[in-house]
Amino acid sequence: MLDEHDAQMRQDTGDDVSLVIDFSGMVIAITGGGRGVGRGIAAAFLEAGADVELCGRSQPEQLPTVGGRTAVFRSVDVRDPDRVDGWIQDILERHGRLDVLVNNVGGSPFGRFEAGSPRYLTAITELNFLSAAFTSRAAYDALRAAQGSVVNITSISARRPSPGTAVYGAAKAALESLSASLAVEWAPDVRVNAISCGLVATEGAVDHYGSPEQYAQIARTIPRGQLATPEEVGRVCVMLASPLAAHVTGAVLAVDGGGEWPAFLSHTPHADMVMRADRTDTSRGAPS
Repeated sequence: MLDEHDAQMRQDTGDDVSLVIDFSGMVIAITGGGRGVGRGIAAAFLEAGADVELCGRSQPEQLPTVGGRTAVFRSVDVRDPDRVDGWIQDILERHGRLDVLVNNVGGSPFGRFEAGSPRYLTAITELNFLSAAFTSRAAYDALRAAQGSVVNITSISARRPSPGTAVYGAAKAALESLSASLAVEWAPDVRVNAISCGLVATEGAVDHYGSPEQYAQIARTIPRGQLATPEEVGRVCVMLASPLAAHVTGAVLAVDGGGEWPAFLSHTPHADMVMRADRTDTSRGAPS
Protein backbone atom coordinates (compact mmCIF):
# COMPACT_ATOMS: atom_id res chain seq x y z
CA MET A 1 0.00 0.00 0.00
CA LEU A 2 1.24 3.48 -0.81
CA ASP A 3 1.17 6.01 2.00
CA GLU A 4 1.65 9.75 2.13
CA HIS A 5 5.42 9.36 2.46
CA ASP A 6 5.64 7.62 -0.91
CA ALA A 7 4.51 10.82 -2.60
CA GLN A 8 7.14 13.33 -1.56
CA MET A 9 6.73 17.06 -2.06
CA ARG A 10 9.81 19.19 -1.77
CA GLN A 11 10.46 22.91 -2.09
CA ASP A 12 13.24 23.53 -4.58
CA THR A 13 13.80 27.23 -5.22
CA GLY A 14 11.54 30.21 -4.82
CA ASP A 15 7.93 29.28 -5.48
CA ASP A 16 8.76 26.21 -7.57
CA VAL A 17 7.38 22.99 -6.12
CA SER A 18 8.47 19.57 -7.35
CA LEU A 19 6.27 16.53 -6.75
CA VAL A 20 8.07 13.20 -6.71
CA ILE A 21 5.89 10.08 -6.90
CA ASP A 22 7.66 6.87 -5.92
CA PHE A 23 6.12 3.54 -6.92
CA SER A 24 9.20 1.49 -5.99
CA GLY A 25 8.18 -2.03 -5.01
CA MET A 26 4.71 -1.58 -6.48
CA VAL A 27 3.29 -3.74 -9.27
CA ILE A 28 1.25 -2.23 -12.10
CA ALA A 29 -0.78 -4.24 -14.63
CA ILE A 30 -1.64 -2.52 -17.93
CA THR A 31 -3.73 -3.99 -20.73
CA GLY A 32 -2.64 -3.12 -24.25
CA GLY A 33 0.55 -1.46 -23.03
CA GLY A 34 2.87 -2.25 -25.93
CA ARG A 35 2.12 0.78 -28.09
CA GLY A 36 0.20 4.04 -28.22
CA VAL A 37 -1.33 5.41 -25.04
CA GLY A 38 -0.59 2.21 -23.14
CA ARG A 39 3.10 2.47 -23.92
CA GLY A 40 3.14 6.03 -22.57
CA ILE A 41 1.41 4.85 -19.39
CA ALA A 42 3.91 2.01 -18.99
CA ALA A 43 6.84 4.41 -19.42
CA ALA A 44 5.43 6.78 -16.80
CA PHE A 45 5.08 4.02 -14.20
CA LEU A 46 8.54 2.67 -15.00
CA GLU A 47 9.93 6.15 -14.47
CA ALA A 48 8.20 6.20 -11.08
CA GLY A 49 10.02 2.99 -10.11
CA ALA A 50 7.21 0.46 -10.51
CA ASP A 51 7.36 -3.10 -11.78
CA VAL A 52 5.17 -3.01 -14.89
CA GLU A 53 3.29 -5.98 -16.35
CA LEU A 54 1.74 -5.63 -19.81
CA CYS A 55 -0.56 -7.80 -21.87
CA GLY A 56 -1.82 -7.71 -25.43
CA ARG A 57 -2.46 -9.83 -28.48
CA SER A 58 1.04 -9.68 -29.93
CA GLN A 59 4.51 -9.02 -28.56
CA PRO A 60 5.70 -5.45 -29.33
CA GLU A 61 8.96 -5.11 -31.24
CA GLN A 62 10.43 -3.18 -28.33
CA LEU A 63 9.18 -3.29 -24.76
CA PRO A 64 8.91 0.00 -22.84
CA THR A 65 12.21 0.65 -21.06
CA VAL A 66 13.05 3.59 -18.80
CA GLY A 67 16.22 4.03 -16.76
CA GLY A 68 17.25 0.42 -17.24
CA ARG A 69 13.83 -0.84 -16.16
CA THR A 70 11.85 -2.86 -18.72
CA ALA A 71 8.20 -3.87 -18.67
CA VAL A 72 7.23 -7.55 -18.84
CA PHE A 73 4.83 -8.63 -21.59
CA ARG A 74 2.47 -11.59 -21.84
CA SER A 75 0.27 -12.44 -24.82
CA VAL A 76 -3.33 -12.42 -23.57
CA ASP A 77 -6.68 -12.06 -25.30
CA VAL A 78 -8.39 -9.78 -22.78
CA ARG A 79 -11.78 -10.71 -24.25
CA ASP A 80 -11.32 -14.20 -22.77
CA PRO A 81 -12.00 -14.17 -19.00
CA ASP A 82 -10.08 -17.41 -18.46
CA ARG A 83 -6.97 -15.96 -20.10
CA VAL A 84 -7.37 -12.80 -18.04
CA ASP A 85 -7.61 -14.83 -14.82
CA GLY A 86 -4.44 -16.67 -15.79
CA TRP A 87 -2.58 -13.41 -16.45
CA ILE A 88 -3.49 -11.96 -13.06
CA GLN A 89 -2.55 -15.20 -11.29
CA ASP A 90 0.79 -15.24 -13.11
CA ILE A 91 1.50 -11.71 -11.86
CA LEU A 92 0.63 -12.69 -8.30
CA GLU A 93 2.80 -15.82 -8.44
CA ARG A 94 5.82 -13.80 -9.54
CA HIS A 95 5.35 -10.67 -7.43
CA GLY A 96 2.99 -11.63 -4.62
CA ARG A 97 1.00 -8.43 -5.05
CA LEU A 98 -0.82 -6.12 -7.45
CA ASP A 99 -1.22 -2.43 -6.64
CA VAL A 100 -2.69 -0.80 -9.74
CA LEU A 101 -4.69 -2.03 -12.72
CA VAL A 102 -4.89 0.15 -15.83
CA ASN A 103 -7.55 -0.93 -18.31
CA ASN A 104 -6.17 0.72 -21.42
CA VAL A 105 -6.89 -1.65 -24.30
CA GLY A 106 -9.44 -0.46 -26.84
CA GLY A 107 -10.12 0.96 -30.26
CA SER A 108 -12.38 0.64 -33.27
CA PRO A 109 -12.24 1.00 -37.05
CA PHE A 110 -14.56 3.49 -38.72
CA GLY A 111 -17.78 2.22 -40.24
CA ARG A 112 -21.48 2.91 -40.41
CA PHE A 113 -23.47 1.35 -37.59
CA GLU A 114 -26.04 -0.41 -39.80
CA ALA A 115 -23.26 -2.02 -41.84
CA GLY A 116 -21.73 -3.74 -38.84
CA SER A 117 -22.47 -7.42 -38.38
CA PRO A 118 -23.63 -8.72 -34.99
CA ARG A 119 -20.22 -10.35 -34.61
CA TYR A 120 -18.49 -7.01 -35.26
CA LEU A 121 -20.69 -5.16 -32.74
CA THR A 122 -20.01 -7.83 -30.15
CA ALA A 123 -16.25 -7.72 -30.74
CA ILE A 124 -16.08 -3.93 -30.28
CA THR A 125 -18.08 -4.17 -27.06
CA GLU A 126 -15.91 -7.00 -25.73
CA LEU A 127 -12.69 -5.13 -26.47
CA ASN A 128 -13.69 -1.73 -25.12
CA PHE A 129 -15.93 -2.65 -22.20
CA LEU A 130 -16.10 -6.31 -21.21
CA SER A 131 -12.31 -6.69 -21.20
CA ALA A 132 -12.10 -4.07 -18.45
CA ALA A 133 -14.87 -5.80 -16.51
CA PHE A 134 -13.04 -9.12 -16.78
CA THR A 135 -9.66 -7.75 -15.65
CA SER A 136 -11.15 -5.68 -12.82
CA ARG A 137 -13.06 -8.68 -11.50
CA ALA A 138 -9.96 -10.90 -11.71
CA ALA A 139 -7.76 -8.33 -9.95
CA TYR A 140 -10.19 -7.31 -7.19
CA ASP A 141 -8.89 -9.51 -4.36
CA ALA A 142 -5.27 -8.50 -4.97
CA LEU A 143 -6.14 -4.83 -5.30
CA ARG A 144 -8.17 -4.95 -2.10
CA ALA A 145 -5.26 -6.53 -0.24
CA ALA A 146 -2.97 -3.75 -1.49
CA GLN A 147 -5.56 -0.99 -0.96
CA GLY A 148 -4.84 -0.21 -4.59
CA SER A 149 -6.66 1.38 -7.49
CA VAL A 150 -8.05 0.92 -10.98
CA VAL A 151 -7.64 3.48 -13.76
CA ASN A 152 -9.86 2.96 -16.80
CA ILE A 153 -8.89 4.68 -20.05
CA THR A 154 -11.99 5.97 -21.80
CA SER A 155 -12.61 8.54 -24.51
CA ILE A 156 -14.34 11.80 -25.29
CA SER A 157 -16.42 9.60 -27.60
CA ALA A 158 -18.24 8.41 -24.47
CA ARG A 159 -19.81 11.83 -23.92
CA ARG A 160 -20.41 13.23 -27.38
CA PRO A 161 -21.72 11.85 -30.67
CA SER A 162 -19.31 9.40 -32.23
CA PRO A 163 -20.49 8.87 -35.84
CA GLY A 164 -18.53 6.13 -37.52
CA THR A 165 -17.55 4.59 -34.18
CA ALA A 166 -20.94 4.54 -32.47
CA VAL A 167 -20.47 1.24 -30.66
CA TYR A 168 -17.00 2.27 -29.49
CA GLY A 169 -18.45 5.44 -27.94
CA ALA A 170 -21.25 3.47 -26.31
CA ALA A 171 -18.80 0.93 -24.89
CA LYS A 172 -16.60 3.68 -23.44
CA ALA A 173 -19.69 5.30 -21.89
CA ALA A 174 -20.48 1.94 -20.30
CA LEU A 175 -16.92 1.81 -18.94
CA GLU A 176 -17.34 5.23 -17.34
CA SER A 177 -20.58 4.04 -15.75
CA LEU A 178 -18.85 0.90 -14.48
CA SER A 179 -16.06 3.04 -13.02
CA ALA A 180 -18.53 5.16 -11.07
CA SER A 181 -20.42 2.14 -9.74
CA LEU A 182 -17.32 0.18 -8.72
CA ALA A 183 -15.88 3.25 -7.00
CA VAL A 184 -18.85 3.09 -4.62
CA GLU A 185 -19.11 -0.70 -4.43
CA TRP A 186 -15.41 -1.21 -3.73
CA ALA A 187 -14.87 1.74 -1.40
CA PRO A 188 -12.96 2.26 0.80
CA ASP A 189 -10.61 -0.56 -0.20
CA VAL A 190 -10.09 0.09 -3.92
CA ARG A 191 -10.28 3.42 -5.73
CA VAL A 192 -11.65 3.38 -9.28
CA ASN A 193 -11.22 6.31 -11.67
CA ALA A 194 -11.27 6.94 -15.39
CA ILE A 195 -9.28 9.12 -17.77
CA SER A 196 -11.25 10.45 -20.73
CA CYS A 197 -8.74 10.90 -23.54
CA GLY A 198 -9.15 13.32 -26.38
CA LEU A 199 -7.09 12.98 -29.54
CA VAL A 200 -3.64 11.52 -28.85
CA ALA A 201 -0.53 11.66 -31.03
CA THR A 202 0.17 7.94 -31.19
CA GLU A 203 2.55 6.25 -33.63
CA GLY A 204 0.08 6.08 -36.51
CA ALA A 205 -1.73 9.37 -35.95
CA VAL A 206 -0.59 11.08 -39.16
CA ASP A 207 -1.56 8.11 -41.34
CA HIS A 208 -4.84 7.81 -39.45
CA TYR A 209 -5.75 11.43 -40.14
CA GLY A 210 -4.54 11.41 -43.74
CA SER A 211 -1.49 13.69 -44.00
CA PRO A 212 0.63 16.12 -41.95
CA GLU A 213 -1.53 18.98 -43.26
CA GLN A 214 -4.76 17.29 -42.17
CA TYR A 215 -3.14 16.42 -38.85
CA ALA A 216 -2.36 20.11 -38.30
CA GLN A 217 -5.92 21.07 -39.18
CA ILE A 218 -7.26 18.60 -36.64
CA ALA A 219 -4.87 19.94 -34.00
CA ARG A 220 -6.38 23.39 -34.54
CA THR A 221 -9.79 22.06 -33.46
CA ILE A 222 -8.37 21.48 -29.96
CA PRO A 223 -8.29 24.58 -27.70
CA ARG A 224 -4.64 23.91 -26.74
CA GLY A 225 -3.80 23.61 -30.41
CA GLN A 226 -2.17 20.20 -30.16
CA LEU A 227 -2.88 16.53 -29.59
CA ALA A 228 -1.87 14.96 -26.30
CA THR A 229 1.17 12.72 -26.21
CA PRO A 230 0.97 9.22 -24.74
CA GLU A 231 3.45 10.35 -22.09
CA GLU A 232 1.13 13.16 -20.99
CA VAL A 233 -1.69 10.67 -20.50
CA GLY A 234 0.75 8.41 -18.64
CA ARG A 235 1.73 11.08 -16.14
CA VAL A 236 -1.92 11.78 -15.34
CA CYS A 237 -2.46 8.06 -14.84
CA VAL A 238 0.45 7.88 -12.38
CA MET A 239 -0.96 10.83 -10.45
CA LEU A 240 -4.44 9.27 -10.22
CA ALA A 241 -2.98 6.01 -8.93
CA SER A 242 -0.79 7.75 -6.34
CA PRO A 243 -1.49 9.05 -2.81
CA LEU A 244 -1.74 12.54 -4.30
CA ALA A 245 -5.22 11.43 -5.42
CA ALA A 246 -6.06 9.49 -2.25
CA HIS A 247 -9.50 11.11 -1.94
CA VAL A 248 -10.30 10.85 -5.64
CA THR A 249 -12.52 7.94 -6.66
CA GLY A 250 -15.38 7.64 -9.11
CA ALA A 251 -13.95 10.53 -11.12
CA VAL A 252 -13.60 10.90 -14.87
CA LEU A 253 -10.64 13.17 -15.57
CA ALA A 254 -10.57 14.73 -19.04
CA VAL A 255 -7.16 14.81 -20.73
CA ASP A 256 -8.28 16.45 -23.94
CA GLY A 257 -6.59 19.84 -24.22
CA GLY A 258 -9.85 21.65 -23.49
CA GLY A 259 -12.15 19.50 -25.58
CA GLU A 260 -13.11 20.51 -29.10
CA TRP A 261 -13.63 23.87 -30.77
CA PRO A 262 -17.41 24.32 -31.22
CA ALA A 263 -17.93 23.92 -34.97
CA PHE A 264 -20.72 26.48 -35.19
CA LEU A 265 -18.42 29.27 -34.00
CA SER A 266 -16.31 28.89 -37.13
CA HIS A 267 -19.29 30.13 -39.13
CA THR A 268 -20.12 33.17 -37.02
CA PRO A 269 -18.72 36.73 -37.01
CA HIS A 270 -17.30 36.06 -33.54
CA ALA A 271 -14.79 33.40 -34.58
CA ASP A 272 -11.81 35.75 -34.90
CA MET A 273 -12.64 37.36 -31.57
CA VAL A 274 -12.60 34.17 -29.50
CA MET A 275 -10.20 31.93 -31.42
CA ARG A 276 -6.48 32.62 -31.57
CA ALA A 277 -5.25 31.96 -35.08
CA ASP A 278 -1.75 31.13 -33.81
CA ARG A 279 -2.71 28.66 -31.12
CA THR A 280 -1.41 25.52 -32.85
CA ASP A 281 1.85 24.43 -31.23
CA THR A 282 3.99 24.01 -34.32
CA SER A 283 7.05 23.26 -32.17
CA ARG A 284 5.61 19.88 -31.23
CA GLY A 285 4.81 18.74 -34.76
CA ALA A 286 3.22 15.50 -35.81
CA PRO A 287 4.46 12.17 -34.48
CA SER A 288 6.66 10.10 -36.77
